[in-house]
Amino acid sequence: MDEIFELVPFDHNEKSSILLIFFFHAIIFAALILKNSIEENRRASHWLALFLLLGALYLCPFMLGYAGWYGRDPYRAFMFFVPFNQLFLIGPVFFFYVQTLLDKQLVYTKRDLLHFAPAIVYLIYSLVVFVTDILLLDAYYFYADEQDKDLDQWYQIAGVISMLAYLLLSLRYYQSYRKISLQEVSFADAIAFKWIRNFAVAFSIILFLRIVFFFTNTDFWNFGDKFWYYLVFSLLLLYISISGYSQTIKGSIKVYLSPIKEPDQIEYKREKPMDGIPEKSAKEWRTKIIRMFEEEHIYKDPNLTLTDLAKRLHSNRSIISKVINQEFQLNFNDFVNERRAQAVMEKLKNGDHVKHTLLGIALDCGFNSKTTFNRAFKKHTGLTPHQFMENNVK
Repeated sequence: MDEIFELVPFDHNEKSSILLIFFFHAIIFAALILKNSIEENRRASHWLALFLLLGALYLCPFMLGYAGWYGRDPYRAFMFFVPFNQLFLIGPVFFFYVQTLLDKQLVYTKRDLLHFAPAIVYLIYSLVVFVTDILLLDAYYFYADEQDKDLDQWYQIAGVISMLAYLLLSLRYYQSYRKISLQEVSFADAIAFKWIRNFAVAFSIILFLRIVFFFTNTDFWNFGDKFWYYLVFSLLLLYISISGYSQTIKGSIKVYLSPIKEPDQIEYKREKPMDGIPEKSAKEWRTKIIRMFEEEHIYKDPNLTLTDLAKRLHSNRSIISKVINQEFQLNFNDFVNERRAQAVMEKLKNGDHVKHTLLGIALDCGFNSKTTFNRAFKKHTGLTPHQFMENNVK
């Protein structure tokens, strides 16, 4: 056993041991998520597992550095020539995770490979350094300064810029998804994927702290002065690991929107764009829509979509969406939930709460969860359901 420790020395001091714990947590969760994604065929989880693996590798130079590996041969060469920090890869992986999670039918193209071009170039650069210093010269040329190339200022700064750019791209994609979902379905809250928002917040904190201390801490580039940052990074990576795994084992949300890839929606996108509906025509469509909701109670369908309503009215999504926006000043999701809230109020006034629970009434009116019901009811009435009952129900 003593010979093993001599062969692979690891100084278990306070700093190296703390980072080692977080490193193994990330590796374990990455493996668990990958296993689940393969069994359940969830492409998005492949990207999440890769993100966690990259995060674990990101810790390696400091975890092993504090353990003394930069000060011992041959471990120093190992640290120099293994590109642990794949900074140009982290951003694209996060971006593709968000895209794949929000769009199950996402098809990758050759053009998508361009997102990984900087990471590939850096890998080639790392290979050239290795071949030159180890195989050709058998002496340090690139590493004459004995400073790990992964920790060069230019690479660290360029990596932060890359990650920040892909974070912004991901948020833009998510906002577009949310905007479309509000216009297309009546259950937008159920497919909001708030986990993405939380993930993005954690990622943003990492980048924010990195950027702030680039400029405020003059000693930041000294190896020993970076521990605080990697400790914060480790904590956030642990949060992402646990929360991401929790989302994975819960499975995909049962009602899932793929707004850009629906075949019927692609057909409608080919229509000529309409700036607005003539007032007379809009009023006629308004009357038809109200009649559909009042007489046929289609709001009771918890999975009601704009396409469903358009088909029932023998029209198309574009016209019906514009009428709802123009005449009711609401998106489709809010319009339907307002009608559902009105239906709940009518039932409460009629005394249905005596025989049924409040949640039972809400579900009967088309809401798919207590949380969505409470949020929509207060948004459209200004009161919580219980406040409404206290003020309006005897």
